[in-house]
Amino acid sequence: MRLILNLIWLVLCGFWMAIGYVIAGLICFVLIVTIPFGIASMRIASYALWPFGRTTVERRDAGAGSLIGNVIWIVFAGWWLALGHIVTGIALCCSIIGIPLGIANFKLIPISLMPLGREIVPTDAPFATR
Repeated sequence: MRLILNLIWLVLCGFWMAIGYVIAGLICFVLIVTIPFGIASMRIASYALWPFGRTTVERRDAGAGSLIGNVIWIVFAGWWLALGHIVTGIALCCSIIGIPLGIANFKLIPISLMPLGREIVPTDAPFATR
């Protein structure tokens, strides 16, 4: 079932949302100081491309630096990406087949706003640490 949902997701919105994250990451890589944001953006791009079967958990070692970084991220890139998830989520919820995908889009909004201090893990091991 995950494979089918991921394939439908990829066609309807996953590819476009992943491109948005990649563009944000490339802009962050160009501005040397924001390379950690670029790394986080690329990590989320892979999650936005193929989300079913994976989830996000808070990292235990995340501290004040990730909080400050998340505030900076929200101001410059996070709200644009969250807006993309809101628009595509509403569009997907207009059809019965798209409702699960729309809900998944809404679940990606918190990580698009605050990517630092989060880790993407398989849903089989949501409490596992690396």
